[in-house]
Amino acid sequence: MTATIAGKAVGAIGFGMISLLNPAKPVTTEDAIATLKAALHAGANFWNAGEHYGTPEYNSLHLLNAYFTKYPDDAEKVVVSVKGCFSFKERKPANDAKGVRASIENCLSILDGKCRIDLFQASRGDPDVPIEVTVGAMAEHVKAGKIGSIGLSECSAATIRKAVTVHQIAAVEVELSLFETSVMSNGVAEACKEFGIPIVAYSPLSRGFLTGQLRKYEDMPEKDFRRMFPRFQSDVFDENLKLVEEVEAVSTKKGCSTVQVAIAWVSAQSKTAGVPVIPIPGAGAVSRVEENMKRIELSDVELDEINEVLERVEVKGARYPAAFSRFESV
Repeated sequence: MTATIAGKAVGAIGFGMISLLNPAKPVTTEDAIATLKAALHAGANFWNAGEHYGTPEYNSLHLLNAYFTKYPDDAEKVVVSVKGCFSFKERKPANDAKGVRASIENCLSILDGKCRIDLFQASRGDPDVPIEVTVGAMAEHVKAGKIGSIGLSECSAATIRKAVTVHQIAAVEVELSLFETSVMSNGVAEACKEFGIPIVAYSPLSRGFLTGQLRKYEDMPEKDFRRMFPRFQSDVFDENLKLVEEVEAVSTKKGCSTVQVAIAWVSAQSKTAGVPVIPIPGAGAVSRVEENMKRIELSDVELDEINEVLERVEVKGARYPAAFSRFESV
């Protein structure tokens, strides 16, 4: 199922840039640019950036500036998605008109005209600011030609229905993986189908759990941000590893990697959702891009087998630390 966002066709698998700004595994700008180039070459032309991916001094927007300075011709080939309006330092969104304006202007300033923001979205909803206000503020920037389209991130079905009364929504970004399937049953996918909105699936590898690289809690570096997340805590780690092991068994029989099965399962949700579902796995190296982008198809039998596993194996722990739960799926 093909997808179009902001008037541009996007590949079946996109690229999430947060892995290139992971303080626990630093990536040089040179290596990050090479990874982005490999992603584009492999067909991942939808790049998901964030104003808060990194630091105010160097984040994913600075990296985009560096990339398109080196490869200016690629600016027309890439669909750039940017999440903003959220301060992870202060742990709160800034989704009122003032916050939206400040975030967009800051992003544009950092990009310095090197590429266009095709899709802009507030990183999280704000229960204190109506979505109509947030989308309305973004719509002014669409009209002014400063951004190409508007997306929603971490939203509820009710929010989608309110947002579309203000402006067309080009994409909905939500967490979707074998560890997190709630959007398929909580009305979000149904609302996206109702309005023909593509779903952008972030963390399709559950923040690396489904890569198979983590076998015990201690495998995460001390500064690894995942140590803050409930599903990675030492008291539930081994329980959650059982799901990884079940998926590994499926991948072994199929003769491919666990990563490829996990991404293929997310892509296959397009059939159920009735709209394109675009997984955006991250990668910190070219070799990982190559593995992520090698597409496989899961048969109905294999999908049934995986779905049986999901019914049988319970995922332990919430998606986010308690401090962020107030902003989940507003």
